[in-house]
Amino acid sequence: MSPGSEGIKAQLQARALAEGFEAFGVTRPDAGILPGQRLQEFLALGWHGDMGWLADKAGRRSDPHVLWDAARSVILLGMNYGPASDPMHKLGLRSEANISCYAGGRDYHEVIKPKLKRLAGWLHSETGAGVKVFVDTAPVMEKPLAEAAGLGWQGKHTNLVSPQFGSWLFLGAIFSEYELAADTPHADQCGSCRACLDICPTNAFAGPYRLDARRCISYLTIEHQGHIAREFRAAIGNRVYGCDDCLAVCPWNKWAQVASETKFHPGKPTALAEMLTLDDAAFRQRFAGTPVKRSGRVRFIRNCLIAAGNSGDVALLGQVIELLDDASPLVRAMAVWALRQLATPQQAGEYRATYYASEADADVRAEWE
Repeated sequence: MSPGSEGIKAQLQARALAEGFEAFGVTRPDAGILPGQRLQEFLALGWHGDMGWLADKAGRRSDPHVLWDAARSVILLGMNYGPASDPMHKLGLRSEANISCYAGGRDYHEVIKPKLKRLAGWLHSETGAGVKVFVDTAPVMEKPLAEAAGLGWQGKHTNLVSPQFGSWLFLGAIFSEYELAADTPHADQCGSCRACLDICPTNAFAGPYRLDARRCISYLTIEHQGHIAREFRAAIGNRVYGCDDCLAVCPWNKWAQVASETKFHPGKPTALAEMLTLDDAAFRQRFAGTPVKRSGRVRFIRNCLIAAGNSGDVALLGQVIELLDDASPLVRAMAVWALRQLATPQQAGEYRATYYASEADADVRAEWE
């Protein structure tokens, strides 16, 4: 390690704070063998579901040296996206489309990556060392690396917990050929608390630190490509993009702060009555620049129809009926399910008589049966 590395690190941290990052730490690329072992167990059990990319690049994800063997330091940075109010309150607004806190504002990739590039560019100009930046766009295990760098610890819900910001930190990483002094890893401070495990509506946790993503509402509403199993639909409630429950109940959130970056503040209200009317063009325009856009209109409307079915709001029945003719069989199937939750048996029977005979898709027909 060069004599000037401490000065470089101090300047880099000061520049990171000036860019709006609230958390900063450094670790070695070989920190944390255990997270790689947990990943292998997760994959062996098939808990990754449709997320084949996790298995495809498991070797690179488990060991940063495989991703870039020249790296000698990993700089982890966190940016607070703390909500202004308790996310659990939104669960009671049954006619609203409940979008996870992280996705309510601008896409964090677009906000954080330019800042990381400026920091990495400065580090390169000062040291001549090679640098690479990552914001959830490469096989990097940011959470265990952030724990190793002292930003917090990976809680029993598998997410990072910060003693300063609770559950609400976006993470970014800079890999560098320049060796900086590593910070002290953060100790796990979950203790005997089980709040995050016990709150899960779909019982997605097989135990502490063990998440079966196939049962997780965030996975089901964002990553899962197909039909959502009936056993999970009622539990989804009005969550149409992600779930904050296990994050929101963490006692460490008593230290959390509202995001200072205004781009992370939520945008316009998302009433289900409006969401259900969005065609593809309107969906893209409505959610341009946000994480929600990446899910695509079909999966988003699938989720909104489940929320409509759970709402008990018969005023949504007209929008649901319109979607019985949607071009997507995935949407049509969930429209049938939502109709059967909101309509009287007589109404449902009348619509079945109209639509069932002409329906070619087996999954849609199954929802009528």
